[in-house]
Amino acid sequence: MSRIVVAMSGGVDSSVTASLLVEAGHDCIGVFMRHGQPALPTPPSVLPIVEASPPKAGHQGCCSVTDALDARRVADHLGIPLYPLELTEDFENIIDTFVTEYGSGRTPNPCVRCNQWIKFGRLFEYADAVGATHVATGHYAQIIQKQTSGSDSILSEIHRGRDVSRDQSYVLFGISPDRLTRMMLPIGELSKSEVRARADQLGLVTAAKPDSQEICFVPPGDHPRLVAQRLGGSRAGDIVDTNGTILGQHPGIEHFTIGQRQGLGIAIGSPLYVIRIEPETLRIVVGPKSDLPLQGLLADEVSWVADVPTTPFECLVQCRAQRPPAKAIVTRNGETHFKAHFLEPTVDAPGPITPGQPAVCYDNTRLLGGGWTVNHEAL
Repeated sequence: MSRIVVAMSGGVDSSVTASLLVEAGHDCIGVFMRHGQPALPTPPSVLPIVEASPPKAGHQGCCSVTDALDARRVADHLGIPLYPLELTEDFENIIDTFVTEYGSGRTPNPCVRCNQWIKFGRLFEYADAVGATHVATGHYAQIIQKQTSGSDSILSEIHRGRDVSRDQSYVLFGISPDRLTRMMLPIGELSKSEVRARADQLGLVTAAKPDSQEICFVPPGDHPRLVAQRLGGSRAGDIVDTNGTILGQHPGIEHFTIGQRQGLGIAIGSPLYVIRIEPETLRIVVGPKSDLPLQGLLADEVSWVADVPTTPFECLVQCRAQRPPAKAIVTRNGETHFKAHFLEPTVDAPGPITPGQPAVCYDNTRLLGGGWTVNHEAL
């Protein structure tokens, strides 16, 4: 059997991941990723409090003291070692990118960066150091291996998880293709209810633990304060219509995202949406829903995890985690850019096309790759 490094976050998904691998007879080494001090420091007089039990509702992040204790309890229960991996500097890079993106009028997705740079980046370096052949995580996605026709070589593909409502393949597009053969995603074939049932059968302390919510380095809804703190103050300015008429003021562009309707603080008798964010002028441009770009996007920092044509091709493109994929024609522009032209207007899809969010391409359930939305285009 193989020696496997297992990312253990202290949640039920990574706990069951480890249990499945132990049951299969693998030599497992658990790793808990630490990201250091919180991005928004607590006052010096306040000491950290270790919670005796997990919260009863959804909790923030995946790297807290409570999570570390739960990961330790699960590792002890399974009889495997667990080592903390200090990744403060790596997380700082993710936080810096997060802040820079919001300060530039974009809406970032730090979880993709974490998977790309840390979970399937730095963890492989650790795996090499301890002689492990694979890295395993609790993502709801599948690694499917196929033998290529006419040869003995094995092709590894990333597919959506069987539990479509939990699918996390969307955040894996940035992984280096040469690492697919060393990835293991054991719960990708299970539903969430099956994962919890297995944890309960094994008596794991994480069986009923709620899923983590939001981002691990900032409290829910508090990202504007983090951005303002890191950039030296809020980037306040005017709210204007598409003709440039001032309708009001806003506390900072970091509070807004393309397509946002709530929280604008203005009313003209009909719904208004954020159409554009102008970081140079600090203006938030609003207008009716019909002014939202619906037909296409341009993506950069593209990474392909599968072979795709160099000529335009049709596929499914998902451009927001909670947004269903839509049919599009993708045209590559070199190795690092592509344009996606949606075959039908995306007006009824939940969530707009948002600069800063991933644009991820699929062939049915197979992940092809993706990039970061630079802008949306009315193609």
